[in-house]
Amino acid sequence: MNPFVRCLLVTAAIQAATATVAYANEDTLKNQKDPANWAMQLGNYAGQRYSTLDQITRDNVKNLRPVWQFSTGVLRGHEGGPVVIGDTMYISTPFPNIVYALDLNDNGRIKWKYEPKQDSAVIPVMCCDTVTRGVAVAGNKVFLGQADNTLVALDAQSGKVLWSVKNGDASKGETLTAAPMVVKDKVYVGISGGEFGVRGHLTAYDINSGKMVWRAYSTGPDKDVMIDPQKTLMMGKPIGEPDLGIKTWPADQWKIGGGTTWGWYTYDPDLNLIYYGTGNPGTWNPAQRAVNNDRAKSDNKWSMTIFARDADTGQAKWVFQKTPFDEWDYDGVNENILADINIGGQQRKVLVNMDRNGFGYTLDRNTGELLVAKKFDPTVNWATEIDMATGRPKVVDKYSTFAQGEDTNTTGVCPAALGSKDQQPASYSPDSGLLYVPTNHICMDYEPFKVEYSAGQPYVGATLSMYPAPASHGGMGNFIAWDPAAGKVVWSKPERFAVWSGALTTKGGVGFYGTLEGYLKAFDLRDGKDLYNFKTSSGIIGNVNTYTHKGKQYIAVLSGVGGWAGIGLAAGLTGAQEGLGAVGAHKSLGEYTQLGGTLTVFALPDNQ
Repeated sequence: MNPFVRCLLVTAAIQAATATVAYANEDTLKNQKDPANWAMQLGNYAGQRYSTLDQITRDNVKNLRPVWQFSTGVLRGHEGGPVVIGDTMYISTPFPNIVYALDLNDNGRIKWKYEPKQDSAVIPVMCCDTVTRGVAVAGNKVFLGQADNTLVALDAQSGKVLWSVKNGDASKGETLTAAPMVVKDKVYVGISGGEFGVRGHLTAYDINSGKMVWRAYSTGPDKDVMIDPQKTLMMGKPIGEPDLGIKTWPADQWKIGGGTTWGWYTYDPDLNLIYYGTGNPGTWNPAQRAVNNDRAKSDNKWSMTIFARDADTGQAKWVFQKTPFDEWDYDGVNENILADINIGGQQRKVLVNMDRNGFGYTLDRNTGELLVAKKFDPTVNWATEIDMATGRPKVVDKYSTFAQGEDTNTTGVCPAALGSKDQQPASYSPDSGLLYVPTNHICMDYEPFKVEYSAGQPYVGATLSMYPAPASHGGMGNFIAWDPAAGKVVWSKPERFAVWSGALTTKGGVGFYGTLEGYLKAFDLRDGKDLYNFKTSSGIIGNVNTYTHKGKQYIAVLSGVGGWAGIGLAAGLTGAQEGLGAVGAHKSLGEYTQLGGTLTVFALPDNQ
C-alpha cells in the first residue's frame, strides 16, 4: 500500500475513534443536564436522584394516576430502574437479564428486546436474589452487566451486541449485579460474590472495544489495590505503611477476602475522581480473619472501604474504612452522594454515605477528611460512636461477635446484617439541603462458626436470625430526612417493612419512594407528610425516577418483590434462618404482596 494512503487511513481511523469517544463524553454529560431525561440509574454522576422538574407539586400530586404499564415477564426481584433518553426508555430484568427498549411515543411499544442465553447454574451462586441494578446508556451504546459475569455493549438503536467481555467466573461464586457507569471512554463495573470467598475488584473497560484498561482489587498488595502509601490519603494524611491489604489479614486469607463491589458508583468531573464502596470481608466468621487473635491488628483492609480513584488511571486518591474487621456483615457498598454544603460556616465539597452499619458519614470528597459521623438509627448498639480523630467505631463488646467467640450466639445486635440501610439509594435535594433515606429497623442474633473454603461453594460461616428492632416505631422500616451537615434526623416516618426502594426528590417539593407491600408513595419534602399513594402489582424494591415526554412530567417505577428483604417470596424460602436470616424478619410479607415484574408510569390528568 502507498505510504501516503496508509497514513491517511490511519489518521482517519484515529479521528473516528476520537470522535466516538468525544461524542460519548459530551452525550453523557448533556443527557444528565437535560431534566427531560433520566440519564443514569442515580440520576446524575453525583448520585443525587434529584430532578429539577416541577410540574408535579405538593398541591397537585394527589391527582397523580397510572397511565400505562408494562410487564417484564420475569418473577424475581426488580432492583434498579428505567433509564430515559429522549423518546426511549431502557429497562432490564432480573435473571435472565432481559433488556427492553420501549417507545415512549406509543405507551411502551417494544422497539427491541435483548435476551441473553445464560446458564441457569449461575442462580445458586447469586447470594440474595437474581437481581440486577440496571443498565447504563452512553452515546450509541447500552451497557449491561449479566449475572454470568458478561459485560455487554448493545447498540442503542437496535439492541445488537457490539461487544462482550467476561468480568468473572461463576464457577468460583463470582456474579455481576451492579449497574455499570460510563465516564469518558471507559465503562466501570464491579463484582459480586462476597459470600463465596470472592476477591473484590473494580474494572475499567474501553467503551468502544471492551478491552480491559485497569483493574483495582479490594484486598492484597498495594500494586493490586492500586494504592501508593506515600500519596494515597487516609483521614487526610498519607497511609504511610505499605501493603496493609496483606498485613491486616492472617496468612493468605486476603485472597478469598471478599470486599466485593456490587453497589453504586459516582463521579466528580472537576476532580476526575470516581467513588465507590467495598463490601464485607469473607468469611462472616471474624475469628478466621483475625491476625494472632488480635482485633487491633485485623482491620481486613481494604474491605468495607470508600475508595476515591482517578477515573483515568485507577490510582487511589484516598480511602476511608468504615467498619474495620467487620463482625456483622455490614457491607460497605452503599451509594456515595456528592454535594456542596455548608459545614461550620464553610462551604465544602462533600461525599455523604449512609452506611449499612447505621452511621451517616460526611467526608471531604477531595481529601477523604471525616467531617461528620453520627447514627441515623437510634437502635444501633454495636458501636457507641465514631472516633473523629481516627474514623474508627467504638465497638461494644456485648455485641461483638468476635469478643463473644466462635460458636456463641450473640443476641440483640442492631442493626441486622440487612443494615440500617442497604443498597437502596437515598436522594439529596439541593433545595432543602437534606438527604431522604429509605431505612431498615431490624436486629439480629449472630452465631459464627468455622467454615472451609471451597471454590463456588457458600463461604459464610455464620447463622443469623433477624427480627424487628425492640423500639420499632410502628414497623421494620423508616423513611427519614437526614441533615448531612449536622448529622441528625430531621423527621422520620415508619413503614411496616424494611424500605427497599430508591428515593426520588424533585424541584416541585415532592419526593417519592416505594414500599415492600407495593405502594408508590409521594411525600412533602418539608415534613414527610404523605401526599399520595398507589398500590402497584407487586412489592417495590426498584428506584423511582421522573422524566418528561412531549413536555409532560411522568413518574416511573419497577415493581417486583424480591432482593434480600424479599428473598423468601422470590425464592420460595420459608425457614426463619433461610436467606441468611432475612426470611424470618419478613415472614408476613406474603400477606401483602406476591411476585410480579411490572413497570408502572404515572402522570397528572391532561387538564392539570
